[in-house]
Amino acid sequence: MGKKRIFWTIIAVLLAVISVRAVLAQSKTLSLVKLFASLREADPVWIVLAVICMIGFIYFEGAALLCITGAIGYKRSQFSGLIYSASDIYVSAITPSATGGQPASAYVMTRDGIPAGIVTVSLLVNLIMYTLAILTIGAGTFLLDAQTFWNFKSFPSRVLIIIGLVVLTGLVAVFILLLSCGRKVFQAVARIIRFLADHHIVRNPDKVCGRLEKTVEDYEACVAVMRGKKRALVSAYFLNLIQRISQILVSVMVYNAFYGCSAASGKVFSAQSMATIGFNCVPIPGAIGVADYLMIDGFKEILDREQAIHLEMISRGISFYGCMVLCGAAMLIAVIIYKHRKEEKRGDDRII
Repeated sequence: MGKKRIFWTIIAVLLAVISVRAVLAQSKTLSLVKLFASLREADPVWIVLAVICMIGFIYFEGAALLCITGAIGYKRSQFSGLIYSASDIYVSAITPSATGGQPASAYVMTRDGIPAGIVTVSLLVNLIMYTLAILTIGAGTFLLDAQTFWNFKSFPSRVLIIIGLVVLTGLVAVFILLLSCGRKVFQAVARIIRFLADHHIVRNPDKVCGRLEKTVEDYEACVAVMRGKKRALVSAYFLNLIQRISQILVSVMVYNAFYGCSAASGKVFSAQSMATIGFNCVPIPGAIGVADYLMIDGFKEILDREQAIHLEMISRGISFYGCMVLCGAAMLIAVIIYKHRKEEKRGDDRII
């Protein structure tokens, strides 16, 4: 683990501690002890289902990556897929960018014998499908239950949700533009960068344009490699869709565990969906603090304030903190396995 990753891990832990304390401070009755004690009153079946949904969040991302790499000709085991996913999710949770985990996932994939170019293409395709999946959920929620948006009483919550939708829509638009006329887009953006550099707004225009051209080249390579593989693309999209739904369903399962399955379960799903859109693009490790704020604001229309905080804490504890611990453990196991393989290979080389 590099120094940057250690630094961001420490930052993420500190933010998590501050966030949990801040949320608990809003409650008149809750404490960590009471929070854990309340699990005894919950229906264990629904809690188990919540944990299964959290594991599904990890599993389905790995399945999507395996689907893409397999279509290109690099089939790997389900265990490998879980490690690719765990690396991405864990590092994304401790870095400010939602795609911050991709370098970690890329490192694991190359160690697993997949060429760097194929890894780049696979991760880019998965990012596109991931973005489309979240946008689909957001659009579906607005179409089927638009009132949920207005149930967020806080003005900042609504702004964050709108910004999230705009950013996701913008990303999809960029993907489509690059797909249809990538070179023209690059040339137009390069001219803008040069213009801004001439007016001393952008520094190192050659470096910026170089990175932009590399992105366009990666995207073109992605299109070339995946051309004719529509079934794999559709499968990757649906696996990403199921992945995001799995995460959202954690809150629904926790709600059912304490209050029983009812029509309000659908409202919990809608509130969690919009909250997810709102904190998805926030440049804070794991959207810590922002996610808690949005979830509580959304749940307050369904439950009273104390119950909303309780639901948010348990749900977030499973879907985020529990997920982080599980992914961190998976990464540790992977490191031990790869180290063991490396030592075995050295031993074989010495024998030869």
